Amino acid sequence: MPNGRPGEILYCKLDGSVSWKDLGQKTLEKLGYSASPRRTQSEIWRLVRHHSRELGVIGFYYDECQHVFTPGSKSNRIFLDSFKSLMKEPEWPLILVLSGVPALGTYVHSEEQLSHLLTPVHFDEITLGKSADPTKDPDMIELNKLVYAYAELAEVDVEAVVDVDFLERLDFACCSRWGLVIELMIRAFALCRMRGKDVATLKMFTKAYDRGSRLPKGLSPFTAPDYRDIFDRAKLLEIINKT
Repeated sequence: MPNGRPGEILYCKLDGSVSWKDLGQKTLEKLGYSASPRRTQSEIWRLVRHHSRELGVIGFYYDECQHVFTPGSKSNRIFLDSFKSLMKEPEWPLILVLSGVPALGTYVHSEEQLSHLLTPVHFDEITLGKSADPTKDPDMIELNKLVYAYAELAEVDVEAVVDVDFLERLDFACCSRWGLVIELMIRAFALCRMRGKDVATLKMFTKAYDRGSRLPKGLSPFTAPDYRDIFDRAKLLEIINKT
């Protein structure tokens, strides 16, 4: 920030249909405040802008943002116009990060001005098997770099656990989704640090996976010998999404 104060972008995950007022309430709670349900949505969002400025919050990351839109609903226009207004607010413009399923892009691009304010980023699924030599597979190399990058940030040694088999299991367990891989690594390395460990183990990844799925404890693609035969990837993804 110009005054030397660190700027923050706060994370807010949406897990169901919300109104613009509901989103304001959730956003205000992320700022550490609450508002009476009797307040209007305009008053709530005025508080959001005020407290954001006071706290040095420069933006919000709304994950699973597709939940705010409904096909054919009049509320879609309210969200699109309101997101645009937040980003163009003269006194305290906010950065918005909106993530979700591909359909989210369809809604965002339907509002020309909002579309110009946002930069679309699309993540393809992890695709292993592009090369006969797994160690030269482009996505395998990227996956390996990602694991080591997060391990370095967490100051955790992963040398003993990372090999081709581990990376293939990591890809399978996370249903070839980069975002799920990142979430799992954060949980696994956080567990290491919380327990005073600076060396990652397969057991730690299994425990982290247990916390992010509804599978029986200890049962995961990281430990099952014939994991590709035991687990159905479509059902795994459904379980993870529900969790």
